[in-house]
Amino acid sequence: MKRIPSFLFALGFVILMSQQATAQKLPARWDEITAADWDNALTKSNKTCILPIGILEKHGPHVPMGSDLIRVREYALRATQKEYAVVFPDYFYGQINEAKHQPGVFALPERVVWDLLESTCDEIARNGFNKIIIINGHGGNPELIKYFIQTRLERERNYAVYFFQPSSDSAFNRQVAALRRSDAAGDQHAGEKETSEVLYFRPDLVQLDSAKNESGKNQNRLSIPNVYTGIWWYADYPNHYAGEGDKATATLGKVIADHTISQLIDAVKAIKSDNKTLMLQKEFYDRVKKRK
Repeated sequence: MKRIPSFLFALGFVILMSQQATAQKLPARWDEITAADWDNALTKSNKTCILPIGILEKHGPHVPMGSDLIRVREYALRATQKEYAVVFPDYFYGQINEAKHQPGVFALPERVVWDLLESTCDEIARNGFNKIIIINGHGGNPELIKYFIQTRLERERNYAVYFFQPSSDSAFNRQVAALRRSDAAGDQHAGEKETSEVLYFRPDLVQLDSAKNESGKNQNRLSIPNVYTGIWWYADYPNHYAGEGDKATATLGKVIADHTISQLIDAVKAIKSDNKTLMLQKEFYDRVKKRK
């Protein structure tokens, strides 16, 4: 029997290792996956796609317009390094009418916002995904997203939409309290916590010295007991800034981000293995059809 030269063994080993390295480097971002790898991505993700939704809006005078988008994008990309899923590219078409008086705000008509979200989810599903996880970075979006998900039961669809909503616990709250330097009650939009996260993810984009150039205090200009009105945010925060961004630290940002990413990893893992949601949806659709 002929002996195979040692250099051929070495060459074969190099090729094998190269193939394995390529397989291990399957990109998570939709826009970075090749057509040849599409089926691999569907298999590895168990047909699960993450849709990170941000917004383009003013974030005080000190952090960038895309702060919400930056945060959710980083959550998704860092989580999928631990638990693979495909991440849809930058999506910033949400509800932001309350900030149209500020520069840089990208606010589309309500019908366009709805149709874009619906068509995006339909297209994600058409490309092979049956589990879509929405992660949101903008405070003006949750009501829209929850209602949108409820309306997925309006007619039969071959996919399910999940809304990731991170929660806090006592240990996390103690960590944040120990690092916080501003009043938690007034810390909202572009305040200490949000600025800290952007400072952690993209310190090159934060102009912390500008954070005091405008007031982020609640102006309390409208008060009607037990009543909600669309102008409430503008009435309280006409500068579209709520909190003290100048108190931000990258250390606090890391604690908040790591906590969120850890919960997202768990959520992705659970959703990838979930076989009940789609089954229950199908059962529901079938029972609706019998009622017609």
